Amino acid sequence: MRVGVYVDGFNLYYAGRDHFRRPDPPERWKWLDIRSMASSFAGWEGSRVDRVVYCTALRDRDGDTTSLADQSTYLGALQLHGSVDHIEYGVYVSRIKNGVLVDRTTSPLAVIEAPGPAGLPARPVRLANGATGLLVGVQCFEEKGSDVNVGTHLMYDVLTGRVDAAIVVSNDSDLALPVRLARQRVPVGTINPGLRPLAGRLRGTPTDGVGRHWWRRLSADDFVLHQLPERVGPHSRPVGW
Repeated sequence: MRVGVYVDGFNLYYAGRDHFRRPDPPERWKWLDIRSMASSFAGWEGSRVDRVVYCTALRDRDGDTTSLADQSTYLGALQLHGSVDHIEYGVYVSRIKNGVLVDRTTSPLAVIEAPGPAGLPARPVRLANGATGLLVGVQCFEEKGSDVNVGTHLMYDVLTGRVDAAIVVSNDSDLALPVRLARQRVPVGTINPGLRPLAGRLRGTPTDGVGRHWWRRLSADDFVLHQLPERVGPHSRPVGW
């Protein structure tokens, strides 16, 4: 049984960061061997991980060359070690978003009313409760395209008979439709990489479609136990990874 593995790289990374959120985590986890980790879950009889598709985007942003260099080192090590068979790139973009300023130290969050801190670039706006809030713009960096790329590769490989079973590593509910359709043709394992509950739209029953589906969650140990060698050809584990 040929198993295809389809990974949302950013979803996996941020989930791992949640597992090791302490300021000084006792273990290193970022240098993850994707094929080794996925193979430990591929429990169908006679199954083998035949194809690993890793979907990500290059973190290319002004003033942060270290992140891009570390990420490029990791991607090079994944390919050279044979931990992935294909990397599909989305885009990493900067966007300006507008929102009402709130005090994050309160629960529930309290809106900071005008006039607000002196010198803050904000303009007053009337809120639904009649108060005057402060509308501010913030710069956000977003990865775009990985969920679509995961779903596209999953459906293409299933429909062309490239794989006999699939594992999806993500907790993104936007993948609900391709995962549900894939279950009609092949067994699908869904791995939730993080601490949050599995997205409701990714749930199902083991007997859906062709059946033999399963759902698992990564633990901190899964990250630690499946690490690449410290050095893979010219690529060395970055400091702090």
